[in-house]
Amino acid sequence: MVYGNGVFVWALRYVDSGFAALLASTQPLFVLLLMRLMDNKKMKTKSLIGVSFGIVGMYLLVSQQELITTEGAILGIFMIFTCVLGWSYASVFVSKADMPKNFFVSTGFQMAIACIMLVCISLLLKEQWISPIQWTTNVQIAMFILITLGSIVPFTAYNYLLKNVSTEKVATSAYVNPVVAMLLGWYVLDEKLSTQSIIAAVIVLIGVYFITSKK
Repeated sequence: MVYGNGVFVWALRYVDSGFAALLASTQPLFVLLLMRLMDNKKMKTKSLIGVSFGIVGMYLLVSQQELITTEGAILGIFMIFTCVLGWSYASVFVSKADMPKNFFVSTGFQMAIACIMLVCISLLLKEQWISPIQWTTNVQIAMFILITLGSIVPFTAYNYLLKNVSTEKVATSAYVNPVVAMLLGWYVLDEKLSTQSIIAAVIVLIGVYFITSKK
């Protein structure tokens, strides 16, 4: 959570939110590859097809000229990919780890420890701190939504699913995020929605579908 969330948010200063969500949607591909490496789990034909689609989609995403020429874009893209890789590894690990049976306790431990570590890192980097009282109303509302519907509720559900559903299927939560983020980024923040990004998104999601679907 410290690296996967903290660095991901930091990378958003260089990459649009919709594009970042598209990069994050490659998580099922990383999960599948890690399960092959860590558990020696054989990859089925459909999974190999899915990975191929995913690689093509990722190439189309990160090869866009307007992104490459943007200052810091390459660094942002690279760091987001490392975040996705770290989160994927943690997901595979947690699915097999001896964790507290109560999922609220498990989630609480992870979020509390991550919170303390992020505060310490922020203080070490001498970041500017502003009281929540001084935030604008829109920021306060956005933060409340992120804390509840964006963190506590989904992460608790994520921990529950890791113990009850196969890891590669849990990773399909990455399906919805890019579509929603792209549309909101375009509608709310006036972020550019290129044709190549849309095509790449479709290809990536087709790849993820092949990986996680049954016959």
